[in-house]
Amino acid sequence: MERIGKVLRIVAVALALLTASGSAARAATILIVNNDGVGEGFNDPTPVSPIGGNTGTTLGAQRLFIFNHAASLWGAILPSNVTIRVLAQFNPQTCSATSGVLGSAGARSAHADFVGAEFPNMYYHQALANKLAGTDLSTLEDINATFNSDVDNAVCLGDADWYYGIDGNEAADIELLPVVLHELGHGLGFATFASASTGAFLDNTPDIFAHFLLNKSTGLHWDEMGNNNLRKTSATNTGNLVWDGFAVNFRAPNVLQHEPEVLVLSPGSIAGSYAALQGEFGGPFDGTGITAAIVLVTDGVAPVNDGCEAFVNGAALAGKLALVDRGLCNFVVKVAAAQATGAIGVIVVNNVAGAPIPMGGTDPSITIPAVMISQADGTTIKNALLSGVVSATLRRHPTLLAGAHPGGEVKMYAPSPVEPGSSVSHFDATAFPDLLMEPAINSSLHDDVDLTRELFEDIGWLTRLTAAEPAAAAPDFRVRSAPNPFSPATTISLDLPSAGRTRVAVYDVQGRLVKRLLDGWMPAGRHGIAWDGSDDHGRRAAAGVYFSRVESNGRRAAERLVKLER
Repeated sequence: MERIGKVLRIVAVALALLTASGSAARAATILIVNNDGVGEGFNDPTPVSPIGGNTGTTLGAQRLFIFNHAASLWGAILPSNVTIRVLAQFNPQTCSATSGVLGSAGARSAHADFVGAEFPNMYYHQALANKLAGTDLSTLEDINATFNSDVDNAVCLGDADWYYGIDGNEAADIELLPVVLHELGHGLGFATFASASTGAFLDNTPDIFAHFLLNKSTGLHWDEMGNNNLRKTSATNTGNLVWDGFAVNFRAPNVLQHEPEVLVLSPGSIAGSYAALQGEFGGPFDGTGITAAIVLVTDGVAPVNDGCEAFVNGAALAGKLALVDRGLCNFVVKVAAAQATGAIGVIVVNNVAGAPIPMGGTDPSITIPAVMISQADGTTIKNALLSGVVSATLRRHPTLLAGAHPGGEVKMYAPSPVEPGSSVSHFDATAFPDLLMEPAINSSLHDDVDLTRELFEDIGWLTRLTAAEPAAAAPDFRVRSAPNPFSPATTISLDLPSAGRTRVAVYDVQGRLVKRLLDGWMPAGRHGIAWDGSDDHGRRAAAGVYFSRVESNGRRAAERLVKLER
């Protein structure tokens, strides 16, 4: 008798998005099941004109058009022989003039120990479990999705309404398409069933998403942690909770830009790199960056350094980097004012402890770059300004990626304190460009699923083709290993056509990091990197198939390794 295993009643996991197997599977069919009543939601008869490629002529029809369009985009990416059914509705949700819930979605059931499961005793989201099993494991719809109908009224989020076009021209409104893509992403598997607040697994059973969550501080994945407190602590370990999947981290350098930094040049007592977070608005900057003296903005009304009123020292800012506090007005207001004085860049100082936050807003007239630094770093710079000139370069870091750990893994959202509905089950907000599965909607998002596609590859939606790419990415860039198969050790040989930062690591077939062998500058030429068959904790890796991953100067390659029993 086929064992379906642990089938939940209803999975009470819905991720909120806040404003500010069988035979070879074919492309998935995602069916939107209209759960709205007569005259509301998808059935709202309010007449509207077609807009931005959306041919609907009623409000309800335009909403359904967007859902079906999002479903077709995900369906073209993900393979499944089992129809994916989404129970969807528009209802009033928590909302005010300044913030609110746009939507939420989650799997309706979770399954473990079914025929086709890659891992035993591990939960899978319903749609993914169906795909792997090759059959429908539940009579429930696979995903439940609720979206905020109040966005279209003047009370919720002020003058902003849903934008129902598919051309990305939402202006000051909120484009519905990326929000639907985001929430469907949660329902399809971009979420853990574990509680970020308590660390408890659902039914004391790990899930496939948690399998790839790695706490860099302890070196443990969530399914390796022996108690709930370890996971609870990890959920607030800002900057050190990462995704340990091969596909995501392999592609990340092609998606993420290098992270911004404020490199203080003088005085020597505070010289060094200060982490920064780029705003959604403003001009670009590169690895060379812009260098100038830093000048603290002063206005005429307390708090006098937040730049929300007319600048008292505007003349002193010309050609300089303006330092301004986060405060009582929108970010674009203070940055535009600094630009008007002739400032060539803006450094916003957070007014609360902790890491800098994303700066939202839209103003196409702003052409100078703007970043935020932490309150602590801002205080250090302000204190130095009391006794002299501070000179700095606003640039992109030469090696670190925006949204990635120094080790190269993409960071997951782990704020402190925990944010229920947002923590853990999102990429970190420091990612740049913005990623679809960050915890907040950003105006730069449209219909690109970016690294979410690779995360779905890691958890089993797609064949892990990333790990099977040919070993030679260019005629003059070669990677090969000998002996292979091997026991107990092998040597990974590299032919590098040019000098540069080079990374060599070994992954298992599930795409999880086993051993980091090299991360440093290497000269051009031939090199040999030995792997003794152990993991990063010094434990002997089991016999089986592994993949070496090599990155150097923008070239990447992977090679299959076979470790034999001794």
